[in-house]
Amino acid sequence: MCARAPPASPRVPAAIIVGVLASLVLCFAAHSTIATSEHSCWTGRQTSSSAFNPPNMVSLSRKISEMLCQIVGFRSRTIVSSSLLESKNGSECVKKMKMTEASQYKAAFKLFDADIFTENKIVEIVKGATELNIPIFRANWKAVASVNGGLHDPSVLVFNPEWGGKENKHHGKFEYPSEHGVKRPENEEDIAYMTVLELGQLIRSKQITSMELTEIFLKRLKRYNPVLEAVVTYTEELAYKQAKKADELLASGEYLGPLHGIPYGLKDIIAVPGYKTTWGSKTFKEQQFDTEAWVYKRLKAAGAVLVAKLVTGSLAYDDIWFGGRTRNPWNIEEFTTGSSAGPAACTSAGLVPFAIGSETAGSMTYPAARCGVTAIRPTFGTVGRTGVMSISESLDKLGPFCRSAKDCAVILDIIRGKDPDDLSSREIPLKDPFSVDITKLTVGYLDDAEMEVVHVLASKGVNMVPYELNYTVERVQGILNFTMDVDMLAHFDEWQRDGKDDEYEAQDQWPVELRRARMVPAVDYIQAQRARGKLVKEIREGFTVDAFIGNVTDWEKVCMGNLVGLPVMVVPTGLTNIWQPHSDDTNRRTSVTTGIYAPPSRDHIALALTMAYQSVTDHHKQRPPIDDLGPGDSIPNPPLVEIPARRFYL
Repeated sequence: MCARAPPASPRVPAAIIVGVLASLVLCFAAHSTIATSEHSCWTGRQTSSSAFNPPNMVSLSRKISEMLCQIVGFRSRTIVSSSLLESKNGSECVKKMKMTEASQYKAAFKLFDADIFTENKIVEIVKGATELNIPIFRANWKAVASVNGGLHDPSVLVFNPEWGGKENKHHGKFEYPSEHGVKRPENEEDIAYMTVLELGQLIRSKQITSMELTEIFLKRLKRYNPVLEAVVTYTEELAYKQAKKADELLASGEYLGPLHGIPYGLKDIIAVPGYKTTWGSKTFKEQQFDTEAWVYKRLKAAGAVLVAKLVTGSLAYDDIWFGGRTRNPWNIEEFTTGSSAGPAACTSAGLVPFAIGSETAGSMTYPAARCGVTAIRPTFGTVGRTGVMSISESLDKLGPFCRSAKDCAVILDIIRGKDPDDLSSREIPLKDPFSVDITKLTVGYLDDAEMEVVHVLASKGVNMVPYELNYTVERVQGILNFTMDVDMLAHFDEWQRDGKDDEYEAQDQWPVELRRARMVPAVDYIQAQRARGKLVKEIREGFTVDAFIGNVTDWEKVCMGNLVGLPVMVVPTGLTNIWQPHSDDTNRRTSVTTGIYAPPSRDHIALALTMAYQSVTDHHKQRPPIDDLGPGDSIPNPPLVEIPARRFYL
């Protein structure tokens, strides 16, 4: 009989019981039963996914129950097996275990904020999770989760930021302004800081060849990268091959457009055949894909020349990667912040004319602001993401870092469009930003807007009005956390189960985030998406202007803008002295920026306003003190690597 405890059985503290029971609940209810061995639930050790062999759940539960019965004084019986529930001899054991173990399960359920069930219901939940949920978890894992990166089998829960109403007619390609009278500068540095449109005119007029231009930028990349730590892979062989082809086409009379023969860089989450796509992680630093990313195809078809795969923070998180930490060209004692670190730093330093980065939650806006670069985070769905490492299908976006808003318009026009393999990409009917009449626009400005921008636009005839963002949804950051972290965990489930998160470059970043994501119940993930829908509705209803100006690095606006899908321009507006300079005559500076936000699918408005501002200012033309950098430049008292709590930039 299991009703009597052995006389010599010691009384075990309740904390131990809670620990054992919590382990059982976590193994059963939080997917840990997909671990590759029974031993893994107790030791935390994982085996290779190639040897995947899920445990026999009844056997595992029986072993756990044996331990529990010894602790509380009952004979070994599994509390979840149907044979016990139907056994006459076991009925008394079941009844008494309900009085002890169910209450402990209830305590463990607090981890899920779900301590709301009666004891009978808790036993039912454990039995149901074992017999029903676990097989489904296991089947789904085998079907879609055994490969890292989220490049395949995207979620069908696709976010659409459109606000409805009458659809705009697709206006086709933009009408780019011509750059007449452009002359080739005498020195290479002046060439390096020319805009895409200016370089395109030099190539088209045959004042310079693509081969020459490619050589100039490859030399600059190799010269300054030792300090900036912004390049993962030089694509030199491919670059010269593409440059040669561009020159041959032009010689035969074929001109592909403003990107014909123009060098550029890609964030190293974007796949290019023949070269590593490391995702910035030492775990994946040797991987290659045969896939051509959709955005790479678009640029290749336009005649652009890829010269380098540029740094991404490890698994697209912040600016730390397996090779170091990318520095800000304006002040090499600072880091770039944000995972599009390489694209921002290289564009700022004149190492590439433009680069493609990505954003999930600040990964373009933060590094662009830190490095003083013009950039656009476009409307969600504008640029296809096939062949790009995924964090969240409803948040990830690709966009360009450039010298000017004009260049941003050109690049965005070339890379936008419907990607047939990306379920969320769309043919967004953007109007031509070069033909927008800004005098017909009403633009709001928040309390934290850079007022110089407000005054300049007002002088250009824009109706400027004070503006406030009004919404009732609380914990916007929490909604973004749930969305991003759970999606990311789905893409890197095997990585976590196999213990590879222990190799991660910054242990207080993704490893902590994704372990916590394991505890997010599906219902709460869906509730977060419902709250997100309410946020979209409130922002839409309160958007009484054509655009608004505000701080582009304010964390609340970063979260809100990405959840709602707002496009935003990062606009350089000036420079200030660095904090605590080592000498009074230092050239190092801190970049000042603002953001111009527009409604979804109104990117052309943000572009047009930025172009108007830049037409009468030169902040975007400033060059960082790059000549002070290089292999011989010393960095006194290098700063420690510090990661602000939760203020990650993806």
